[in-house]
Amino acid sequence: MKRLLIAAGGGGDAITAALVHAALHGADAPALVLTYAWERLVVDPVPGPRGAADFTDLASPTPGLALVTPRTAPKAPVGSLLPRLAAHLRPTLGLLDPYDGTVGLARQIEAAARWCEADRIELVDVGGDIVARGDEPTLRSPLGDALALAACAATGITTSVYVAGPGLDNEVPLSDLMPRLGPPAFALTPEDTDGVLGVFDWHPSEAGAMLVAAARGVRGVCGTRDAPRPVLLDDTARQVHRLTCEEALRLSPLAGALDLCPSLEAAEKASTAICGFSEVARERDRAATAPPTPRRHEAPSADADAVLARFAVWERSRLAEGLGYVTTRRITEDLDLTLPEALTLYGTLRSGTSPRHVAPLWRLAED
Repeated sequence: MKRLLIAAGGGGDAITAALVHAALHGADAPALVLTYAWERLVVDPVPGPRGAADFTDLASPTPGLALVTPRTAPKAPVGSLLPRLAAHLRPTLGLLDPYDGTVGLARQIEAAARWCEADRIELVDVGGDIVARGDEPTLRSPLGDALALAACAATGITTSVYVAGPGLDNEVPLSDLMPRLGPPAFALTPEDTDGVLGVFDWHPSEAGAMLVAAARGVRGVCGTRDAPRPVLLDDTARQVHRLTCEEALRLSPLAGALDLCPSLEAAEKASTAICGFSEVARERDRAATAPPTPRRHEAPSADADAVLARFAVWERSRLAEGLGYVTTRRITEDLDLTLPEALTLYGTLRSGTSPRHVAPLWRLAED
């Protein structure tokens, strides 16, 4: 028997699901995590989620279930970090393909439950947009979470919804979110993070990185990429809240509207009606204006002194904003680092008498 977990929103939630599973059942307990291959344009240049047809070498131990293994590969031009995650996370990874909407997702989840011999589901979200009303001005990516919640409800299998690190995704204001979640069920510990810590050396999930940092005792103000406000890492940031599926459905108008939704296109229309936007359409718009080749894949070498000087100027500005920590993605994208520049800078920041790497974040240093 394997535990069955659903990562509500994609790559960062898959990591969080592994973390929550370790806290609840122990890292070595057999588990399957079903997750979307919906990794945004920073990883995948093609807008929207990926389906099973976008990969080679998916394993299929039973009809309706596709497993991601280290041998799995995305078909160009799409991109995905799921095969690499499959090599690093202890739970087995399975693919959620949302193109047949809630109906198709429910079939996939039912197939996974039969294969796992599981009589319950643990649905995991980092941040809390799974209980968004839809009218929050900072809401950016509710659709995957709402589809997963609606699909779990459609299976009829008992489902617990876990929200880890409330507010860390910067989508629903914490003051609005906490009354919806109620008291925490438990708090993550440093030991719970051991199996996922190294993933953030290459995975861009900022909410996941901050959750791990908070669980490991990091406290302070953290800056992320393209967010409306910095995030305060305090004791709340390591908490995990548990809701029933029915409670979560009552809180999410979008999930309620997706009952028996037959396609991703229909789900997009529901999102536009309730939230005022479709995140897939937003990705299409961004992809249409994105440069064809990201700069960070150019340049054969890096001048260490020049890169460090650029970072120092940038760091002073971030300190002036009141930040104490930043994510890897924030540094890389703000400074538009090439791969050699990033390797040089992060190697330098890890060394010396006062290393800046407070895994998996970076500490800003006062002069």
